[in-house]
Amino acid sequence: MLKALAVGILIGTLGGLIGLGGAEFRLPLLIGLFGFAALPAVILNKSMSLIVVASALLFRTRVVPLETVLAHWPVIVNLLAGSLAGAWLGAGWATRLKSQTLYRVIAVLLVGIAIVLVVGHLLTGRSEPLVTGWLQIVAGVVAGFGIGVVASLLGVAGGELLIPTLVILFGADIKLAGSLSLAVSLPTMIVGFMRYSRDGSFAVLKTHKRFVIVMALGSLVGAWLGGQLLGIVPDAVLLPMLALILLISSVKVWRHKDA
Repeated sequence: MLKALAVGILIGTLGGLIGLGGAEFRLPLLIGLFGFAALPAVILNKSMSLIVVASALLFRTRVVPLETVLAHWPVIVNLLAGSLAGAWLGAGWATRLKSQTLYRVIAVLLVGIAIVLVVGHLLTGRSEPLVTGWLQIVAGVVAGFGIGVVASLLGVAGGELLIPTLVILFGADIKLAGSLSLAVSLPTMIVGFMRYSRDGSFAVLKTHKRFVIVMALGSLVGAWLGGQLLGIVPDAVLLPMLALILLISSVKVWRHKDA
């Protein structure tokens, strides 16, 4: 359990440094270090991500008031219109995929997230929306759907995809985008969770309840620590390093085979 706590703190710190829940880093370790099969790892990852996202949304209200977030409800609803459907379908696909196929899908998505992580942060200085009107609404639904699918397949909050979308498509400020991302992620993850609960694989949470609690607590502590360290480690060093970690993890997950 000490290993689970240490990993939780480490991943939470990484996530706190870049404004993410850290689920994309937790998933490869659940598979490679702790030996969970693909689907149980995704479900465990989603359960811990859900705890961290809900807490982070509350923690951020001191910087971005809840009133400010709610004032942008049309943006939240726009993305949710696609992400909720994507989360439901993504979770359904994950439960039907063969374990080895799911490893391949996870590996490819990790590579994609590594690219988005770097490119997205390079574009966060944008202040004007990419498109407006009905075109923006349609683009928001499509983007939300894709993000919902990815979030369910990986068991992540999807912030690494939502934040660039909010900044580029809607022209949101980076701090506001972080809170809006959490507001979209929370219901999206709950829907995916509900879909997973319909399958027997959901029982992994009861079987490993203590593990989940210990790692979730570690993640919360790490997220707080990462927030305190924010600004000390420059993005020019941190982001390429994190992208490299994801690329290495994707290779290990691709090659992983159940015992």
